[in-house]
Amino acid sequence: MIPLSHYLTLGAILFCIAVAGIFINRKNVITLLMAIELMLLAVNTNFIAFSRYLGDPSGQVFVFFILTVAAAEAAIGLAILVVLFRNRATINVTEIDSLKG
Repeated sequence: MIPLSHYLTLGAILFCIAVAGIFINRKNVITLLMAIELMLLAVNTNFIAFSRYLGDPSGQVFVFFILTVAAAEAAIGLAILVVLFRNRATINVTEIDSLKG
């Protein structure tokens, strides 16, 4: 059986990689969305690890809600990205920072 500390270490490593991905690459919107999804995956890993360790299934149920929100966020984010690319012909964050009506 894998101890709880291994799962928490994996979650912390995933979260740190996601934070580094956000701070290092602030230009590409797709990379930013992937880093946010990786953050949510790290949180889900910790929820499942604690849920399994404590024997309480509420953490696993909460993960389903997070996955639902993550799927909706990805779908809406990609839809906005497609519309911005059609209008501006770029997905650079620095070039689409002004949203004038």
